[in-house]
Amino acid sequence: MLRSTSLRLAVLYTLGFALSVVLLGALTLYSTRAALSEQFDARIRAEAAALTQEFATEGLDGVVQAVRERDRTPGALDYGLIGPDGRPLAGRFPSSAAKPGWATLAAPQRDGEVEPVRVLTTPLPGGYHLIVGDDEERIEALDTVVLQGFAGALIGVVILGVVGGLAFSRDVHRRLSAISGTAEAIIDGDLTRRVPARGSSDDIDRLAHTFNRMLDRIGALMESLRQVSNDVAHDLRTPLTRLRQRLEAAQSAPAEQAEAIDGALSDLDSILETFAALLRIAQIEGGARRAAFRQVRLRDLAATVVDAFAPSAEEGGRSLRLEAGEDLVIEGDTELLTQMLVNLVENALRHTGEGAQVRVGIDLVDRAPVLWVADNGPGVPTGEHARLFDRFYRLERSRSAPGSGLGLALVAAVAKLHEASVRLSDAEPGLRAEVVFLR
Repeated sequence: MLRSTSLRLAVLYTLGFALSVVLLGALTLYSTRAALSEQFDARIRAEAAALTQEFATEGLDGVVQAVRERDRTPGALDYGLIGPDGRPLAGRFPSSAAKPGWATLAAPQRDGEVEPVRVLTTPLPGGYHLIVGDDEERIEALDTVVLQGFAGALIGVVILGVVGGLAFSRDVHRRLSAISGTAEAIIDGDLTRRVPARGSSDDIDRLAHTFNRMLDRIGALMESLRQVSNDVAHDLRTPLTRLRQRLEAAQSAPAEQAEAIDGALSDLDSILETFAALLRIAQIEGGARRAAFRQVRLRDLAATVVDAFAPSAEEGGRSLRLEAGEDLVIEGDTELLTQMLVNLVENALRHTGEGAQVRVGIDLVDRAPVLWVADNGPGVPTGEHARLFDRFYRLERSRSAPGSGLGLALVAAVAKLHEASVRLSDAEPGLRAEVVFLR
């Protein structure tokens, strides 16, 4: 806990805020002291001016009487009147105070204590000097009040900062421990564990959601890897067994070696094609090809594929034509998109009979580009649509036809890479395959 980054940050923020309070307190104290000093000086000047006016109108006796009356008033200022000979005539200031201007003097107070007093000495006609002052202890008392207030605020800030920092650190530590615990569980093999999120949408919650999405992706890839391993073990057993039988037959019948070797090579080619298709699907599902995304014109791409396959379709007694609508542009990998459309077209041509029509089209549906391939062949039962995209899955009637059962799996992988969806529907008659891109 003491090594927690969140606690260290909380302590640093608390110290920084406390320093700000100290600086603010010092600035406030300085400003307050300056303002109070100015107010005290203004009060002294006003009192000195009033007594000077008293001297002008009432004479010496009037000023002496006024000073004595004020000096007896509790809470009043400090006064003094010095004669031309230097003798104090009224008040409590000694003759040494008779120096014009501002000064700080030690003067006896009403309680007998000697305290520093800020005084203003004003010369009067006839050589007299009027002294008016105030006890500096009043300013110091106010300074003490201000300091006590800021000291209390500083202590409160530190306490709140420490308590809040501990609470914040404990909360962050608990949530990060949950992430760490999830990672440890996954390292130990539990790929189903996920980081708990509390729905606050803060940084840690967003990190948890991102972490969980990453785990979902890793889980999907691991499941795909297991599925591929199972598929390879299951679907390659037959050609490998057949290959072994051909080689054993060639070994026991030298006269038939050439035919057996040709058959073995054909089986090996089929196996290699299957492995190549699996590797290509794995590469696509890994997402590495996103770096090759560029602008792709769907009409040009479809025209290229249709032009390439139209002659062979005609030779087989089928027709292949393009029904391009708008000239739509998407971001994607041209090579993979071409392979995807080739697989869809080949699938349609392979599973339709003589005289069938295969159409390739481009539409804009709900502002989403749609690339589709439709035929009027026998179609596929609705219940089989979802399974057609599984690796090595083939309809029962297609078991004897050439192919690995990976063509539509590659179509699904390319579509997912482009954040598109693949939909199959009944073309009445035939099958319609649509790839819907999200712009």
